[in-house]
Amino acid sequence: MRLDAHQHFWSYDAAQYPWIPPGSALHRSWLPEDLAALQQPLGFDGSIAVQARQVIEESDWLLGLADKHATVKGVVGWVDLRSERVDVDLARLAKHPKFVGVRHVVQEEPDDHFMLGKDFQRGISKLHAHGLTYDILIYPKQLEAATHLAETFPQQPFVLDHIAKPRIKDGTIEPWKSQLRRLARLPNVYCKVSGMITEADHYHWKPEQFRPYLDTVFEAFGPSRLMVGSDWPVCLFAGSYGQALMLVDDYAKHLSAAERAGLFGLNCQQFYFRRR
Repeated sequence: MRLDAHQHFWSYDAAQYPWIPPGSALHRSWLPEDLAALQQPLGFDGSIAVQARQVIEESDWLLGLADKHATVKGVVGWVDLRSERVDVDLARLAKHPKFVGVRHVVQEEPDDHFMLGKDFQRGISKLHAHGLTYDILIYPKQLEAATHLAETFPQQPFVLDHIAKPRIKDGTIEPWKSQLRRLARLPNVYCKVSGMITEADHYHWKPEQFRPYLDTVFEAFGPSRLMVGSDWPVCLFAGSYGQALMLVDDYAKHLSAAERAGLFGLNCQQFYFRRR
């Protein structure tokens, strides 16, 4: 099965999605039928839909889409992990076979050590009992905290979104490279090879600019803990759905058939569904 490990849906509303610039390619609704038309020619069977709003209603809305569309294989939703009712919310959502994990938009938190807060870690500690994963969405400045979090919960499966968003546009690679390597030493952490073209120059990026970052990620995690994601439709800021995926496809041509199968679906399937 070929899976896109990371994409989003929304029914556009300015109040719900204030981060979407008016007049941009994202300034409209993007739904499963739009994605299916792009996936089918590339041989993808489906995808993991990831939250784009930090309200619990987002989790229910995405699960509703998953019920109607077989191509939505799993949902990474949002739950307030700092809430006193986190156990109740997780137990309810985890009953749905397509609810596979939780994400918080940590990259926007002003405190670089947000993930190390007592209440947040209490919420993280509840995920494993419900068979749920956690997606880490951060900037490089938060990699140190992410490493401490993953060390604290060695039984909890984590996946790093968008290779932690290094500054590809200006070619900066350190300290991202060293910090990512430290995180990758932890066996409970996977990584999504996704979201890269939006970290480069949106209008003038070239495939060779990504090679140092891809070299680092593949060396650090190895092919068995990597999964490809498009970050569609956010990727439309800088390129098409096909361009976002082909960037990784072209780089990975040297891999064995088994490694490519893992990168383009089986690793994602194993990570998100082995505990469901």
